[in-house]
Formats: sequence, C-alpha cells, structure tokens
Amino acid sequence: MRYDTVLRGGTLVDPAQAIHAPKDVGFAQGRVASVADSLAGAEAAEVVDCAGRIVAPGMIDLHVHVFWGVTYLGIEADPSCVARGVTTAVDAGSSGADTFPGFRKYVIEASATRLYALLNIASQGMVTAGMGELHDLRYANVSRAVDMIEKHRDLVLGIKVRLSDAIVAEEAGLRPLYLAREAADTVGLPIMVHPPNAWTSSLDEVLAVMRPGDLLTHCFHGLRCGILDENGDVRKAVRAAIERGVLFDVGHGRGCFNWLVAERALAAGVEPHTISSDLHVFNVEGPVYDLATTVSKFLHLGLTIDEALAKVTAAPAAAIRMSGSIGTLQEGAWGDAVVLEVQEGQFELRDSHDEVRIGRRRLVPRAVVRAGKVYRGPQRAAPAAR
Repeated sequence: MRYDTVLRGGTLVDPAQAIHAPKDVGFAQGRVASVADSLAGAEAAEVVDCAGRIVAPGMIDLHVHVFWGVTYLGIEADPSCVARGVTTAVDAGSSGADTFPGFRKYVIEASATRLYALLNIASQGMVTAGMGELHDLRYANVSRAVDMIEKHRDLVLGIKVRLSDAIVAEEAGLRPLYLAREAADTVGLPIMVHPPNAWTSSLDEVLAVMRPGDLLTHCFHGLRCGILDENGDVRKAVRAAIERGVLFDVGHGRGCFNWLVAERALAAGVEPHTISSDLHVFNVEGPVYDLATTVSKFLHLGLTIDEALAKVTAAPAAAIRMSGSIGTLQEGAWGDAVVLEVQEGQFELRDSHDEVRIGRRRLVPRAVVRAGKVYRGPQRAAPAAR
C-alpha cells in the first residue's frame, strides 16, 4: 500500500497554505505524503469518507492542563485532546522544576496527544488549590527553572507565570513576573502570562514587561487587569503590545472568557492571535468542553471558518516555532488531521460568567488522524446540542 490512510472527498481548509478547496490527503510513515484533487483509495490501507466535511490540520491548543493525578486541575490528555481533534497541546504551567520529570515520563511520553510544556516559574507547579503556587516566593526559583529547561529543551517551550491575587501573595506584587522574565531571558524562550486580578492597577504594567513572542493568555477575561479601560475601550498599551509582537491568546477556562469583552475587542479590531481552551477538570464538562467548541464561539463572533481555524493551526504553530511541521497538511508535515462536521442549528454557547449566546454553526470533530493513522483510543463524549 502506498498510503496508510487517505482522507477522501472532503474540503481541505489549510490556512498555512491558503487552501480552501476539495482535496484528498494521503498519509504514509507518519507524515503527509500527498495532497491532490483525487487519490486512489485502492492504494490506501484505510480510506475515510469525508464527503460534506472539512479536512483540517490537527488542531493545536496552546493552553491545557493535563498533569492528571498530580495537579488539582489535571485531566487525562487523550480523551479530551487528540480524541477531540487536538493533535498537539501545550500544558501551561501544571509542572515546575520539581515535578516536570514526572510529567514527562508519565504523561507526555505516555500520551497519544503530542504534548509540550510551559514550565511554571513556581518549582512545584500547580499542585494544590489550597494555596497558590506563589504564596511563598521561595518557590519561584530561577536557577532551578533554567536548569530543568536546559535538560528538557526538546519539550519545554517557555515559562508560565500566574499573577492572580489568589495565587500570589500581596507583598510579592508583580515580582513573579520579573522572575519569569529573568528565567525566560536566560534560556531564550518566551513567557506566557496569566493576568486576571493581578496585584497592579492596570494591565499596562504587565504588558510593559512583555516582549515579541510572549503570550498574554486569558485575553478576553472580564476581571480586574483586563484589556479594556474604565470606559470599555481597548487600552492603548494593548495596541502597542500587539504592534511590537506580543501574542494575545484566548485561554477560555472556567473564569476567563467574557462575551462582552470579546465582542468589544473584536469590534475595535483587536483579535486574538491564537484560540486556546485552558481545558481542565473544572471546565471540561462546561462551559469549555473542548477546543472545537471554543472555536465555534469565534464563528459566532464573526470569524470565518478559515480565520478561526488559522488561530488553532498555523498561528499557534508559528508561536511555538514549528511552522511547516504541525498546523498544516503540506507534504512532509507530521501526519495529523481532523475531519470536522459543520452543524447548522441553534446551539447554546456559554461564557465563563454564565452568559449565553445562541450560535448558528458549530464545529464537531468526526475523525482524527494522528501520525498518519486514524485515532481510535479513549474518547470523551461530545457536548450535547441544546
């Protein structure tokens, strides 16, 4: 057989290549082997009928929490990531310098989902909900973070820091941000910043520390230290940060996606660079469910399917410096794809503050190819239509 798998009869949407057209995609030896108007099914070990559906690169989620069994937010990766169309995911700070080796061995290397990590500046990571990981700044050990990254550069993509007042002691203020900056600069990697309810009068002070390639996650939260000023307008510092190359990431989560903030930002011409779920144990059964549901919310906000899919394929691939390898179905790329049904109807789309919008379209993953073969491992049920 020439191909392990052929996705046949679908509409290929690959923003990295600016393709939106009927195409067949063939996979061999774990990679994309051929993209053509038509491929012979007789040459494939398995053919997936994609008629009436979208074929897209495997989605990339830059913000998940999958250190199951160790951290209080952790879920199992495969049932909620690869089984739901996310073939590559980045765990955003669940592990720190003290816990990353275990995360690597028992989660990353044991999962079908391709996993990477942002190392928490707090050495223990996000172990307990009882006390924030930065209530004691002695845990924010720069040298230990740097040492751990140097040992695991193949998997650690940067530094994560959470600044909320429930996580950081008041007397520490923004000190964890500066320590994260120091560690990231030492190893030449970006930071991802979680800003809601930080110990500061405005987001401006946080953005002043951020540089091109850094990620501000939870960009549409409705809490203190957000992207809107007291008049509900996008802050000038936000526009300046975007102009200099700071990346804004959705990071939906349980408490960090607000319809009104998102609507005002998009109306003002400010879009997120990347769409991520912040999927964890407290939102996997709603309001997040999965990345496809989060993407569907941006269809309701007015993005086209191509624009929305770009923010979970080409854009995050570029953000983690893996363009051409993931987030695309160009020949030679890793063989990861998702087959999506576009459902029409009326669907409740809920934000993190229990506000509902009625969407007319939603994306539902129907088949996933990981490393060139159809994924048939553990799966979690899709959210019900309402």
